[in-house]
Amino acid sequence: MGVTVTDRRGAVIAGLTRDDFEIVEDGRRQTIASFARGDEGVEALPLHLGLLFDTSGSMGEDIKLARSAAIRFLNTIDDALDVTLVDFDTEVRVAKYPQRDFARMVERIRGRQPGGWTAMYDALGVYLDGAAEDEGRKILVLYTDGGDTRSTISVSDVMTLVRASDVTIYAVGFLENQPSSVRVTQRLRLTDIAETTGGQAFFPSAMKDVEAAYEKIVSQIRNQYIIGYTSANRAQDGRWRRVEVRVTRPGLRDVRVQSRTGYFALFRDAR
Repeated sequence: MGVTVTDRRGAVIAGLTRDDFEIVEDGRRQTIASFARGDEGVEALPLHLGLLFDTSGSMGEDIKLARSAAIRFLNTIDDALDVTLVDFDTEVRVAKYPQRDFARMVERIRGRQPGGWTAMYDALGVYLDGAAEDEGRKILVLYTDGGDTRSTISVSDVMTLVRASDVTIYAVGFLENQPSSVRVTQRLRLTDIAETTGGQAFFPSAMKDVEAAYEKIVSQIRNQYIIGYTSANRAQDGRWRRVEVRVTRPGLRDVRVQSRTGYFALFRDAR
């Protein structure tokens, strides 16, 4: 799992080691089997990046800001092995680009015009299904206004998919032009999606806020710790296992640990 550690001001804490962490699953301490940092190179830990880009009609007033945010972010991340772009409105369109084709992907983002309904949950499901085949670190950045008006799957179903995945999700929500009656709900939903995976949600209202958001995202990606363990619970019952990652370094207090909240165990039918 990917783990990010920040101080009370939100600044990333780098330089921690395997011995500074403790993993507890369902109340039982686990033995850390693998440990790496996100800045140790793509050879050891290939980075697969995903962009979920909302082009529905409700994004009309925010599409320019969202385009600029996505393109600036892509220009900052130059070590991703590939990028999967999922742009969605009533329909969901997906394409995977190797690093050499990033310029072509940027043109696709620039060319999309807002229109149609919003199938955000379907788009998220499509991305997560494809990402399951990738080996290495998986980071998804979602650009949307947070609403969903068209998906065939429900919010509870998509949250099950999010919890079952090994993708870290960052959400950039453009809510300034949304009706006040739905703004709080959409903010909470995007925050829940991101934080369930160990990511974070941001809600910019101007370009300076967008720049601050992607600087934080990039910093967290660069300084993310990747920690692995084999569960002491060998039951293949398909049940949810709650996981807590703790920082144990003496003298390091008031830190925030961002990581997945758990996972579903493998399931094997005993019949």
